[in-house]
Amino acid sequence: MDEIDALRGMRTTLAEEEPPEALATRIDWRNDRRSAPPKRERRRPRFALPLVSVVAAGAAAVAAVALVPDGGDGGEVRAAPGNVLLAAAENAEKAPTARFWHTETVTGDVFAVGKSAKNHYKVDSRQRVVNWVGPDGKGTSTNVDVPDRPLTMTDAQKWQAAGSPGKVEVPDPEGGPRNILYLNETINGPSMPLDGEYHGLSAEEIRALPTEPEALKEALRGLKGRWHAYTSDETGEEPIRALEGEAETRALSEVAGTLLSTAPTPPKVRAAAFRMLATLPGVRAGGQATDRMGRTGVAVTLPLKTITPLGIYTAPKRLGTYTRQWIVDPGEGALLEIRDLVATPPKGSRAIPPGDDGKPRSIEAANMPDRFHKPGELAGYQLFAVAEWTNDKPK
Repeated sequence: MDEIDALRGMRTTLAEEEPPEALATRIDWRNDRRSAPPKRERRRPRFALPLVSVVAAGAAAVAAVALVPDGGDGGEVRAAPGNVLLAAAENAEKAPTARFWHTETVTGDVFAVGKSAKNHYKVDSRQRVVNWVGPDGKGTSTNVDVPDRPLTMTDAQKWQAAGSPGKVEVPDPEGGPRNILYLNETINGPSMPLDGEYHGLSAEEIRALPTEPEALKEALRGLKGRWHAYTSDETGEEPIRALEGEAETRALSEVAGTLLSTAPTPPKVRAAAFRMLATLPGVRAGGQATDRMGRTGVAVTLPLKTITPLGIYTAPKRLGTYTRQWIVDPGEGALLEIRDLVATPPKGSRAIPPGDDGKPRSIEAANMPDRFHKPGELAGYQLFAVAEWTNDKPK
């Protein structure tokens, strides 16, 4: 059974529990591996960490929290430290195109379960999103809440010592009733129409983007959005070209991350996005890193640190600071994973906008999902398990 045949069997149902490392085995990524999903009501909390960032967090710190398949070697990346993005660009440009764009993304947020830093374990709360985009730019998106699970083997031992509960409570960051994480339940969402816009760009507009890095940067600088770490209702949208310094790097890397992951980006534009990233101030390659499917790549960092994600909804809801690390496979020309690491643990409190009832609200460090994290530990991730052009029609 090849990769495409395997995908046919799991495309929209995906009803069984399947950790990322099992997914890696099923799609046989070692042999061949070449945006925002519709929102729906969820039974567990979900947090969007900043789609930006990174100061060098170090591959060693990341490896300490990554789940690597038993016996998996992940392959070997051979790229000089200074040319990782350029090597990725060369290989991305060689990738074939086809009629349909297919992605499968696993998003995880890490929650501390317990009452103290000494006596707690971490749970990875996950969602899988399967997207298909056709030649007309329209498509479908299917969300699946897969069972949450302990983050590491050590966390699994602590969870087992607690009686292996099927559901656990965690604080509500906004101070409301406690939220519940489910470790034994899969929730399949329906397939929904995909709006086909990526930071305001349609699939047709993405196909028409420049294929030279400087020209691409100039085109992206015209995109309007809420690009600041903090954004209020009064700020409104502004073009990237109105930003300076780190704010501009933040916004350009945000868009580039989408072009290199979930957007139906043609190979030449994808290559230009890698080359553009290489021109941003302070971007540099780190050491070898392994994603949560066990795939080996190179950590790429940006000279940014942020305490909030983009947009007004999630902006006030974190009290720590976070760095972002991209794991790139230069040999395949692929962005494998984006992961957020704690830079400084949450502390203190902060007022947030009133709720629907108009009453004042605030958030407290004691209610944060990462309240017991140490610097360098994983707070959240986006795993790009499948990102391919294919001529096989979705079923």
